[in-house]
Amino acid sequence: MRNFRGGWSITLVCMIIGFMLAVQFRNVQDAKDSLPNQRAEELSGRLIQLEEERDELEKQLAILRQEAGSSTNREFITELKFQACLLPVEGQGIIIKMDDSTRAAKSGENPNVYLIHDDDVLRVINELRAAGAEAISINGQRLVATSEIRCAGPTLSVNNVRSAPPYEIRAIGEKKSLENSIKMRGGVAETLNVWGIRLEVSTADNVYIPPYKGTSKRIHSKIVDEKI
Repeated sequence: MRNFRGGWSITLVCMIIGFMLAVQFRNVQDAKDSLPNQRAEELSGRLIQLEEERDELEKQLAILRQEAGSSTNREFITELKFQACLLPVEGQGIIIKMDDSTRAAKSGENPNVYLIHDDDVLRVINELRAAGAEAISINGQRLVATSEIRCAGPTLSVNNVRSAPPYEIRAIGEKKSLENSIKMRGGVAETLNVWGIRLEVSTADNVYIPPYKGTSKRIHSKIVDEKI
């Protein structure tokens, strides 16, 4: 009888231990099975968040595109291009044709004084600018802040483009003022005429000047706040 009771106790204990192990195993398995579901829920939530951010960025992009296409922005960009001399212009002004002298150098004279040099052209340009010229070109080369005017042998270099005389200088501005700045007594035309260098000046109501076609590089300068 005692042996029977002892065997039954052992069996009961084994059953309880087995039941506990089975429950523990099931809990562990359920936890493992739930991990992919939790991960999927996290990814799903992140995806929804990204889609909302994308939609908001698309709205902002649409607003920026609309603003970029507005008439105010187009006018502003056009004005910037005009100030940078990147647009062709037309208006009243003058056309000057400069050519070397046809005089023969006398004995002992330097023949170069009868030829056009860069400083001769610069004098004409400075007079035009002082008279209010809004746009100037030399042989089709638009003058900008970085344009050079220098002798290159028997030719003249403007915007690194060489050309030989005659030189055609076009300027847009109040045509009478521009004409007077060149033809005034003791002015540049009278001075150059001493050496036989010819200047033909004519006014027009529709002087055309092409845009600047060179390149603009900024390597050493940078934009900073204005200093007082």
